[in-house]
Amino acid sequence: MTVFSNAAHDGHEQVVFCRDEASGLRAIIAIHSTALGPALGGCRMWPYASEEEALFDVLRLSRGMTYKNAAMGLNFGGGKSVIIADPRRDKSEELFRAFGRFVQSLGGRYYTAEDVGIHSDDLIYVRQETDYVLGLPEKSGDPSPATAYGVYCGIRACLEEVYGSDDPAGRTVAIQGAGQVGYHLAKLLAEAGARVVIADIFEDKVRRAVEDLGVESVPAESVYDVECDVFAPCALGAVINDETLPRLKCRIIAGSANNQLAEPRHGDRLEEMGILYAPDYVINGGGVINVASEFNPGGYRRDDAYRKIAGIGGKLKELFAIARREGIPTYRAADVLAEERIRRIRELDRIFVPARGGARG
Repeated sequence: MTVFSNAAHDGHEQVVFCRDEASGLRAIIAIHSTALGPALGGCRMWPYASEEEALFDVLRLSRGMTYKNAAMGLNFGGGKSVIIADPRRDKSEELFRAFGRFVQSLGGRYYTAEDVGIHSDDLIYVRQETDYVLGLPEKSGDPSPATAYGVYCGIRACLEEVYGSDDPAGRTVAIQGAGQVGYHLAKLLAEAGARVVIADIFEDKVRRAVEDLGVESVPAESVYDVECDVFAPCALGAVINDETLPRLKCRIIAGSANNQLAEPRHGDRLEEMGILYAPDYVINGGGVINVASEFNPGGYRRDDAYRKIAGIGGKLKELFAIARREGIPTYRAADVLAEERIRRIRELDRIFVPARGGARG
C-alpha cells in the first residue's frame, strides 16, 4: 500500500512521516487542506497495531478537521498528527521535543494541540521546539471540558429535534468512553437530571465517574445494548458499523468521537432506522473553537470561547433543516454546510492582497 493509493488520502496536500531513533519517535503529520488558513488539529498518541492503521487514522482525522474547522466558522484548514506509542508508558521529554521539531519544520502550515493520549502538560515540551502549538496550560489549556460542553449543547438540540424539548432531565444517555471528554459530559448531564450510563475499556476511568458523579456503568462491550434516548460515542471512531447497528436501542447518536461512522452507508442506515445522527465534526467542535480562540484580539478569554461553543446547538439545528429540505441524511447535510463555506472563502482568492502571517483574520 502507498499513501496515494489509500482511499482515505482524499486529496491531502501533505503527509509527513517523522522518525527519530534517539527518542523512539514514530509519528505522522497529515495536512488535508489549507484553503481556509493554516491546518489546525491535535496530536493523538495511541499504540496502533501497525503503521498502516496509524496512517489510515491520521488521514481520516485530518480530513475531518478540514470539515470541522469550516463548519465552526474558523479560519483554519484541517490537519492532524499521530504518535505511534502507548501514552501510559512511552511518554518522555525527548519524544515530545523531537515531535515539536518536526512540527516547526513545517513553518506554520500546521498547528498542533492536544488529542487522545496527550495532555496539555505534554505540550510544554512540544512548545520548547516549536511556535506552532495551541492549548498550553497558561493559555486555553485542556480542551476536553470545552468539547464536552459543545456536545452537551448539541445533545440538547437533538433532544428538541426528536422530542420537542431540549431538557435532559429524565432522559437516559449511554456514554461510551470515560476519558476526559466523557467524564465532563457525564457531569454536565447528571447535573441536568439525566440518567447517565457509562462504559470504558479502562476500569479505573469508569470507577472514577461512578464514584464522583453517581452515574451507572456497564461493561465496555455492552454499551451498544443499553436502552437509551441518546448514545454518546466519546472514545475512538468507527463504532457505528455493521456489527453495532442492529444492537442500538436509541433515538439519537450524539458524541465527541471522531469518524463515528465506519462508512458513509452507515449514516444512510441510521436515517432508515429513524435514529437522529449528530455529525461528529459539528457536535465535537468545542475543543477546536476553544484553542482557536487564542488568536482572538486580546488573546484567549474563556467566556468568549464558551459563548461561541454554545452556538453548536444552533449549527446542528441548521444542518437538520438542510437535511429535511434536501431529503438527505444529516451526515451529508454537514458536508454541504462545510463545503459551502470552503467554496465561498476560496472565491476570495481572486482578490489579490499581500500575504499575512498566521490564520486569516
